Amino acid sequence: MQHPVSTPIGMTVPDYADRIGFAQLTRRAFEGVDLHPLRDQLVARIAEGAALAGEGLDLSLITQLLGDKEQGLAIQSEVLTFHQLFRTPCAGPKPGLRVLALAADIDMGGNTPIEFLLEGSDIELLTLYVVKGVGLPEKLPDHDVAIVVASDSEECREALALIEKAAPHWPRPLLNRPDLIGNLDRDKLYRLLTGVSGLDIPATVHATRAQLSSLSEGRIACEDIAGELHFPMIARPRGSHAGVGLAKLDDASALAAYLAEREEQDFFVARFVDYVSPDGLYRKYRLAMVDGKPYACHMAIADRWDIWYLNAYMAFSEEKRAEEAIFMLDFDHAFAARHRSALDEMSRRVGLDYFIVDCAENQDGELLVFEADNTAVVHNMDSPVVFPYKPPQMRNIFAAFAAMLSRHGEASEGGAT
Repeated sequence: MQHPVSTPIGMTVPDYADRIGFAQLTRRAFEGVDLHPLRDQLVARIAEGAALAGEGLDLSLITQLLGDKEQGLAIQSEVLTFHQLFRTPCAGPKPGLRVLALAADIDMGGNTPIEFLLEGSDIELLTLYVVKGVGLPEKLPDHDVAIVVASDSEECREALALIEKAAPHWPRPLLNRPDLIGNLDRDKLYRLLTGVSGLDIPATVHATRAQLSSLSEGRIACEDIAGELHFPMIARPRGSHAGVGLAKLDDASALAAYLAEREEQDFFVARFVDYVSPDGLYRKYRLAMVDGKPYACHMAIADRWDIWYLNAYMAFSEEKRAEEAIFMLDFDHAFAARHRSALDEMSRRVGLDYFIVDCAENQDGELLVFEADNTAVVHNMDSPVVFPYKPPQMRNIFAAFAAMLSRHGEASEGGAT
């Protein structure tokens, strides 16, 4: 029965379904394990009518990992029509803390991959999918602390709105509150962070295909879309991630060619910032902000501006990895110290307990912010042989995240029993 969201919310013993889960299955795929046999086994169980809800959700994820996003989402939505609560057990025999993650019915990258952050801990994770037409249950599963893991994307808006209505009556501490997650959208983030001393964030503005077509044809100027916009500019389809559709456009003819290749109707555009280092290389950083404190996640180095970790080919360069290792080792008294004021103010304005920042340093030495979100992957899957400096750093982040949850959990009325 759906909760009316305007009255106090009770709690009850959870009726969950166990699953292999996001972290384990993604790790298997990352390590090159063939997931087809497991997929076929789960499909057979469904055909026999013997599959459990957790197995159905695992099948959805495996299908997405194998490249069929549409079919994977169809399986997930079907499973979620009859079961919304799933458990990922803790590493120990008894949980020291019970965390309730509030997720949306979206693809595998649309919710915070919290399972990675809890690997090896004594924290039991319950994930409750807040589904359209179903909403929140009349009584929540018993937990010590809750955290919203749905993203700021359009597909999550209804789930976030349902959680936001219930938030004032939540029986336990609720982290990453839904009203704050909405501020991470690219255009809203610029408005939120503009004016922070020592921080550079280009105005990211929404532009329609019609506006950009007019610009490419010379019928309007860049400033007619946004005051600080000029060529060269960065364009991407609205709602895209991981570099999909991202392009640097040097002039109107480049814009016209870009539009001819894209079918989307809505885009984000921003001025291009050339953040190249004196040695001709670009350096892009991913930080995790946990309880207001920054932690280094990775450093990507490449000879191209449009970099992320995979296309920087860090695994093939001992020199790059040595620089990343120093970046992590010296982070607190080097990068974090240089940008402490900007990072502190950004954390205060964003207001979330946990979020991720992709950033660089511009040629004036300021913190150049590209994006902030609550769903970027922070993991410990990289080879400890190739990246020996990473596991200790990842464990530091995981420990900080667990400590944050525990601190809030201790403030709740009950503990795990």
